Amino acid sequence: MCGIVGYIGNKRLTSVLMDGLRRLEYRGYDSAGLAVVNDKGLEVVRCAGKLRDLEEALRLTPLDGAFGVGHTRWATHGRPTEENAHPHRDCTGNLVVVHNGIIENYVELKHELQQRGHAFKTETDTEVMAHLFEEKLKDHPLEEAVRLCLPRLRGVYAICVIAANQPKKIIAARNGPPLVVGLGKNEYFVASDIPAILHHTRDVFFLDDREVAMVTDAGAQVKDLEGRPVTKKVQRITWDPIMAEKSGFKHFMLKEIYEQPRAVRDTLRGRVSSETGKIFLEEMDISPEEFRKVRRISLVACGTSWHAALVGKFLLERLVRVPVEVDIGSEFRYRDPILFPEDLVVVISQSGETADTLAAQREAKAKGLKTVAICNVVGSMITREADGVIFTHAGPEIGVASTKAFTCQLAALQLLALHLAEVRGTLEPESAKEHIAQLLHLPVLIEKILQTDPAIEEVAKEYYRASDFLFLGRGVNYPIALEGALKLKEISYIHAEGYPAGEMKHGPIALIDRNLPVVALAFGDKVFEKMMGNIEEVKAREGRIIAVTQEGNGTLAKMASHTISIPKTADLLTPILAVIPLQLLAYHIALRRGCDVDQPRNLAKSVTVE
Repeated sequence: MCGIVGYIGNKRLTSVLMDGLRRLEYRGYDSAGLAVVNDKGLEVVRCAGKLRDLEEALRLTPLDGAFGVGHTRWATHGRPTEENAHPHRDCTGNLVVVHNGIIENYVELKHELQQRGHAFKTETDTEVMAHLFEEKLKDHPLEEAVRLCLPRLRGVYAICVIAANQPKKIIAARNGPPLVVGLGKNEYFVASDIPAILHHTRDVFFLDDREVAMVTDAGAQVKDLEGRPVTKKVQRITWDPIMAEKSGFKHFMLKEIYEQPRAVRDTLRGRVSSETGKIFLEEMDISPEEFRKVRRISLVACGTSWHAALVGKFLLERLVRVPVEVDIGSEFRYRDPILFPEDLVVVISQSGETADTLAAQREAKAKGLKTVAICNVVGSMITREADGVIFTHAGPEIGVASTKAFTCQLAALQLLALHLAEVRGTLEPESAKEHIAQLLHLPVLIEKILQTDPAIEEVAKEYYRASDFLFLGRGVNYPIALEGALKLKEISYIHAEGYPAGEMKHGPIALIDRNLPVVALAFGDKVFEKMMGNIEEVKAREGRIIAVTQEGNGTLAKMASHTISIPKTADLLTPILAVIPLQLLAYHIALRRGCDVDQPRNLAKSVTVE
């Protein structure tokens, strides 16, 4: 949510800031702005709308300078208007702040500041910070002014602050949403995500909560809120910047769907042995003995990652024979969960910065539990606070609707389940070898599914005008019905529901008529006959059936209006294959409806506020 870019260096300032903001567009936003310091002082250009609107504003009011910050805003407090767009000024016009997050006590602070004579011009919570910093700046350097004010803020924030009378200095601070500092050759960067600066440098460090960085043309220094120096470990990002480009695809989402064979292969590479049936998880500071003592596992995630967690419940209970609970991150803390010392909490997050999931992880750690993170971003907060990590190695995912990150999460959950089964002795070695062999073969099968894309596009042509969809699945594929419905509603704005097929007769069956497309996931597992009965119920009510099934299922092909086939694999591996056609179906339907596939309305890639 929201994007921040700051720069000090010798390149053309406006170009660097605008380029960085473009690479953060996937995060979701509805207004944008820049602030630069030059010989005229502090200059600001802002606008509602997209970056193309900001570019037009910059043509009318050109900006350049020695250093500056840029921001894309996803509205929380106040409408998406020019006056509410960041950066926000203080009363003097000497200082600006850009902010990701929410300040919960801003009304209290605003009243206090107004009583002292401060004049507010926006509806935002962010503006209070500019006025707080203004007061302290009278007696302190900028870095101290910011640091002394931060304890007064209640909520979450990632901020950058610049002032006209503090040359070549950007102050950055974090408590919740991510901030990364990039170190180049005689140039320095601050950003809310790595892709914004990856074309300029691969050497970065992440700020932790309650840390403040002073970035100048001489380098970066970090302190905690008490003013104590903090030593940061610089990481080298191995992503190729070209991976974050469209590479000839029309949209990032389509590119990322087609990257799934590579992404799943990279997630598995070096971690499995089909010869020995062994799993190798190196970044795991949890001993085999501690894993053997686990009595229960809680899987915690949000959105698409929650659907991965639901699949994980089936995997872990079947392979490890341990009870598993699945929680939505935003509900975990507030239901006051009953947790035991022998519980294991697994948090799943594409970005590693999802606020609700991070809060759940901290709740578990506060109660003395071990946590494992499944995540795509090295150095993210969730991975730094976990006792063990399984990185998904999907590479940068730019499309807001997650695709390759999801399938890699499913692959990572397979690894975790197999590792625990090995440690706890719940899976025979020969069975483990067979399962691993089929797991390693999945990238080839995904490539085979992608070859059916033209046929899936033909299905989309027939149904893109539908106003509602129903997705049905059973067992381990019920979460894939949920995910298929989510993908469709996210990018096409069609109302879609995912249901366990056995629940259809308890309500959703009332919706079925000749105008309702029903996507049915039916494979050759132990619930196949039950699934066929549910399909018969749909057909009897003239529902139009789009069946996703395994190759060679002639019976279902005769019953369905359309059939999409996937290769045969083990039952527990089916979800990784079954979701691919649903991603493509959602993509093609959204495209035909003229929707913004990569940046759906109202959505943000990384949800860093509760």
